[in-house]
Amino acid sequence: ILAWLIAASLFCTLYFGFINIRGFGIALSFLTSKRDEKNAPGEVSHRQALWTATAATVGLGNIAGVAIAVSLGGPGATFWMILAGILGMSLKFCECTLGVKYRVINSDGSVSGGPMYYLSKGLKEIGLYRLGKFLAIMFSICCIGGALGGGNMFQANQSYQQFVGITGGENSYFYNNAWLYGLILAILLGTVIIGGIKSIAKVTEKLVPFMAAIYILCALVIIILNFELIGTAFQLIFVGAFTGEGITGGIIGVLIQGFKRAAFSNEAGLGSAPIAHSAVKTNYPVTEGFVSLLEPFIDTVIICTMTALVIIITGMHLESEGLGGIELTSKAFEKDIAFFPYILAIAAILFAFSTMISWSYYGLKSWTYLFGKSKNNENIFKFIYCLFVIFGSSLSIGAVIDLSDSMMFLMALFNIVGVYLLASKVKKELNKYLKIKFSE
Repeated sequence: ILAWLIAASLFCTLYFGFINIRGFGIALSFLTSKRDEKNAPGEVSHRQALWTATAATVGLGNIAGVAIAVSLGGPGATFWMILAGILGMSLKFCECTLGVKYRVINSDGSVSGGPMYYLSKGLKEIGLYRLGKFLAIMFSICCIGGALGGGNMFQANQSYQQFVGITGGENSYFYNNAWLYGLILAILLGTVIIGGIKSIAKVTEKLVPFMAAIYILCALVIIILNFELIGTAFQLIFVGAFTGEGITGGIIGVLIQGFKRAAFSNEAGLGSAPIAHSAVKTNYPVTEGFVSLLEPFIDTVIICTMTALVIIITGMHLESEGLGGIELTSKAFEKDIAFFPYILAIAAILFAFSTMISWSYYGLKSWTYLFGKSKNNENIFKFIYCLFVIFGSSLSIGAVIDLSDSMMFLMALFNIVGVYLLASKVKKELNKYLKIKFSE
């Protein structure tokens, strides 16, 4: 799966002429502009679509996953993680452009989009109807499984562990009342997702920048306090990336750990983000492709790198034995400022909650693709999703998470087939938009 994702990222980067670099300024202009396209179909702004999709990617993987990558692959894994994040920007551009191009505008003005639509409709256009339909159905099944497991139960379970930790540990009232924590979380989640993408976008637009700012600020404080070690940290990152000294598997082992964390963190190629980006108000699909390429940059190049730097600068990558991912990051933050683990725990809970919000929408759109769009079908899924929050908080769910993780990354297998076969359609959209833009 990892090789499949990286190969597709590299293909899109070369095929679209390093769109991840030359499209960066255009992407920022959409994010900062307050002008909306007049009478454009869709439900949310460029900014809201971006933050909704970023809410799903910025999560516990940025805190725990990066710590595991650095502890197993050494500081050098950070270099390959950043590179994979930069390449992933191009893949995200392609799949999110396809998401908008082949979306369906429903009779009530709501939008349905994502890989299930561009796989079925796009491949039908090129004479591969049966293949497209099969891939769309398989993608939807896996997306529902991934949403209920990794996007829901895992997040609820891990946020519960963090909540208990900051409310007294074994002395916490919630220590033996995980179901109660899950019930409260499910109610909070339900109040957000009941209103659909517009309600979700309003929450994520405020929550994601806020929680990301808290986390980045904390990391910057640690880095500034250890300013004299920044040069050494970057030296370790570059040397480790090309030597792999002392790491199992040498340079290949370091490369795999870095690429794996980036690919699994920013979700480029999974096909989840196009579902959120499809709801944007625009007449030009490629405009949302530009906006979406900022996602891997925010998630991997900024937030994941911040985590890695804190761990390396504080030397915790040398003391990782016996520590879980989030424990390692917490210890690194605690080394200079004692109360930082509490801020980290709050950030982790917010990260988990925002991920659950966005994955509810991904699961819902896959559900309605399979079973039809109706109010009853939507409410059934939302009820099931909220119920799984309680299960996730209360149960030991290791096997469930392993299964859901497998389903989540199987999404990439089906999605990327569509990316390869429909990349030429995206290039046409890109050239058409650039011609309009530069003629203005």
